[in-house]
Amino acid sequence: MIKNNFNRYTVTAALPYTNGPVHIGHLAGVYIPADIYVRYLRSKGKEVIFICGSDEHGVPITLKAKKEGVTPQEVVDKYHRIIGDSFRDFGISFNIYHRTSSKTHHQTAAGFFTALYEKGIFTEEVTEQYFDEKANQFLADRYITGTCPNCGNENAYGDQCEKCGTSLSPTELINPKSTLSGDKPVLRPTKNWFLPLDKMQPEIEKYIDSHKEWRPTVYGQCKSWLNVGLQPRAMTRDLDWGVHVPLEDAEGKVLYVWFDAPIGYISATKDLFDPELNQQQKKDFYLNEDLKPQGTWKDYWQSEDSKLVHFIGKDNIVFHCIIFPAVLMAHGSFKVADNVPANEFLNLEGDKISTSRNWAVWLPEYLKDFPDKQDVLRYVLTATAPETKDNDFTWKDFQARNNNELVAILGNFINRVMVLSHKYFDGKVEMGSPLTQTDIEALAAMSLFPEKVGSSIEQYRFREALAEFMNLARLGNKYLADEEPWQIIKSDEERVKTILNVGLQISANLAILMQPFLPFTAKKLFAMLNMELMDWNRAGISDLLGNGHQLNKAILLFDKIEDLEIEVQVKKLMDIKLNNEQENILISEAKPDINFDQFAAMDVRVGTILSAEKVAKTKKLLKLTIDTGLDKRIVVSGIAEYFDPQLIVGKQVSIIINLEPREIKGIMSQGMILMAENPDGKLSFVSPLDKVSNGSVVR
Repeated sequence: MIKNNFNRYTVTAALPYTNGPVHIGHLAGVYIPADIYVRYLRSKGKEVIFICGSDEHGVPITLKAKKEGVTPQEVVDKYHRIIGDSFRDFGISFNIYHRTSSKTHHQTAAGFFTALYEKGIFTEEVTEQYFDEKANQFLADRYITGTCPNCGNENAYGDQCEKCGTSLSPTELINPKSTLSGDKPVLRPTKNWFLPLDKMQPEIEKYIDSHKEWRPTVYGQCKSWLNVGLQPRAMTRDLDWGVHVPLEDAEGKVLYVWFDAPIGYISATKDLFDPELNQQQKKDFYLNEDLKPQGTWKDYWQSEDSKLVHFIGKDNIVFHCIIFPAVLMAHGSFKVADNVPANEFLNLEGDKISTSRNWAVWLPEYLKDFPDKQDVLRYVLTATAPETKDNDFTWKDFQARNNNELVAILGNFINRVMVLSHKYFDGKVEMGSPLTQTDIEALAAMSLFPEKVGSSIEQYRFREALAEFMNLARLGNKYLADEEPWQIIKSDEERVKTILNVGLQISANLAILMQPFLPFTAKKLFAMLNMELMDWNRAGISDLLGNGHQLNKAILLFDKIEDLEIEVQVKKLMDIKLNNEQENILISEAKPDINFDQFAAMDVRVGTILSAEKVAKTKKLLKLTIDTGLDKRIVVSGIAEYFDPQLIVGKQVSIIINLEPREIKGIMSQGMILMAENPDGKLSFVSPLDKVSNGSVVR
């Protein structure tokens, strides 16, 4: 049975890697929804802590340091400050933004390892791992590149091919090489400590099955892992950067980053409650002393009265829903997550966001270009949040939502009420003639919105919650348009007082309800209304502004974004794309020499495609029937993303006809067509310039 009533809340947001700034994909996937949820809870008067910090260990940090020619510590110091400053300036309301390089974290993470080690949880295993003889060190997965066995990408990493998305192990790579020296690594035995997830599966499965209310993506991905069967996973690595394994026979080994990083939530909470932090530590941890929690750190991590919620992206589901809970279960003193509302991915202008290609809208740059529009980005990224499927951010949509929704709906309503109140009654709230049935119905409808919006937030449906909030602004606009106070003022001033009073009560309610979504704008609106900030429990009331209350000067909450501003941003992206294309125009290194007999063994002929159709339940595969001149045969080819099946029928292609047949998705494929890959990844047929007879030999 799912518990719904909690005395306190522990809310965590995924720790960003400190190898670069935060971008809009991070904001939409994790930090904005988490901040909305936390601000709502605080407005409801709940005891809540909001925990995050820099993930400063792991291979991406060392790769960045190597690329920039500095130490890993210099890298994390630089980006911790950049990320922390941008979160603060954007209004993400962490209680603490910690870092995993801190003393408290190293002690806490090492303490977890020791506790599990002393319980006999880990198994010691000697496995063969790649070793760079020139660099004289074992290679973590990301220190190895090679050819993907699935799609042929020659720059796949040892843990994943970023082109086709396949998860890999280093030993699966074809022609592996070390990123440190460029040499081919060798396999050497090394000892590591493994978490026996296979033995823990029944307990983990019971935990996952008790949370069928989780988002389908989260629950489904967990069940997929469980259905395949969990395998032991090494919790240590052969590296020199990270939390050192606290064992005498573990020299040169650190904790696996996905063992150490989630424990960062706990170490951050410890420092949040530490009364002896000095001012430099408070500054370094971005400690928000205006948000002082009650109790002790253990109340939030070891009490069943505290609800634990992890906000993450879908790429971190397995770590937060299986590995971290397994560690906490094995320890025995900590509660596991009650919900993990993971989001899907956000694309940018139709293309996948990529830090390596610089294809992103970076938060520090956005804050520089739009210094007073934090809430506009919060609004757009919430309205288009990838909650159940991947979504796309475009600058044109950003402009349209600002101009057509924030300006034309929300801002327009507030501005009309405020301007008319100052114009007709010197900015005083008045009650004139008695409420009409229309007034009563408008106020009654208004009273329902706090429950509607709050219920959606509590169910992690933030897009829906924002839409309901905007519906209240629409209600206000319709009410004013129907009542036409600018016309009635000519004949019935008392009636206009009442109309504007109703409009101002709706405005005050909007100020309360917008606080989780648009915190900067909410402060502006409260100031305009000359009101103290009010919590959620006051929303829905129709007399928040008393008779005779004096309003402050009316100002615009939002202003239009002009085409030129958007053109600048689009051009910036187009320049990045052009630069990437120029950088990618590189000729691949020549493969090792082969002799003539090896070349002559390939029988390459010209054939004509007779038919083409997509292979069911796949995105990339086409089933081709090809006339080779010798026969008509079936070939399965991974080109569906680039070619319309109907448009390639009749096309002459080059085909290797003596390749050993291979079954693909239940279809026996007899050969391989030759393709040329452009720098942007697109494919082109290798075809004769002039039509030739099928079966002609390609020499």
